[in-house]
Amino acid sequence: MTIAQETAITVSRSAARRRNRLDVKEGRTAFFFLLPSLIGVILFLVLPIIASVVLSFTNWKLLGQPAFVGFANYTRLFTADPQFWPVLRNTLFFTAEYLVLNLIISLGLAVWISSLKVGQKWFRVIFFLPTFTPGIAVAIVWMLIFAPDGFFDFVMGALSIHVPSVLTDQTLAMQAVIVVSLWAGVGYNTVLFNAALDMVPQNYLEAARIDGATAWDRFWKIRLPMISPTLFFGTVMTAITSLQVFDQIYVMTRGGPGNATATLGYAIYQKGFQNFQMGYASAIAWVMFAMIMALTAMQFWLQRKWVHYDN
Repeated sequence: MTIAQETAITVSRSAARRRNRLDVKEGRTAFFFLLPSLIGVILFLVLPIIASVVLSFTNWKLLGQPAFVGFANYTRLFTADPQFWPVLRNTLFFTAEYLVLNLIISLGLAVWISSLKVGQKWFRVIFFLPTFTPGIAVAIVWMLIFAPDGFFDFVMGALSIHVPSVLTDQTLAMQAVIVVSLWAGVGYNTVLFNAALDMVPQNYLEAARIDGATAWDRFWKIRLPMISPTLFFGTVMTAITSLQVFDQIYVMTRGGPGNATATLGYAIYQKGFQNFQMGYASAIAWVMFAMIMALTAMQFWLQRKWVHYDN
């Protein structure tokens, strides 16, 4: 080996050591800046999750020491609690109806906005504004609208239409909650889908138009398949949030009338913070988590049949 080669190897090794020291220094600096967020995640996410798992196997009345009971909470939930299955049915009903209506309305609004020649930005802002409003505030306003002798009753009376009190009727109460949820949440998917529609290459649509494809054919065979990844994302996120519905029910109906609007999210609050059955509430929470995971896994499995990614 020549002196030049030895010198080159030495220089290369020295440069590598300097890079390693620089990487270590940068890593420490990055860790220092990320540490506050990491501490927050551990304290307010990781530890509560672990605690809820442990509590689901205990009988804890919030005061005193938790008593380990094994799977007794889960056994009681599925076999001895008469309220669980109606609550589960309400949750699934709300999720199914809200999900379908949200996707149909938001996609329709997104297509309409994309067809406008002027004012697209303003309509995006208008439809997206309700998503900024706190859910409790939205529910309070709509509760006043649907209250007996409220604005809704005034409008129905002016139209000579007899409608029973919405929030006290077992059939209409859940529909009122769904209407409020749609008003508050449909704007997010509207903006999401509209952005995806605007990214569809115009040359595809022009070629289809030249070939004689109708507007419906261009939407169904070109635009919809090309935005299917975005549509899939919106479907998954909407399903997850709808399974956790709580704010509207807590403010507007408190799960009533009877148990007509009680969902898993409200049952967790009721068992944990009203009846002080924290262990049982944790078990309900993990059942809801299992439902969310199962529904998400099913959606990821079904995406292979209808989601088209541009390779």
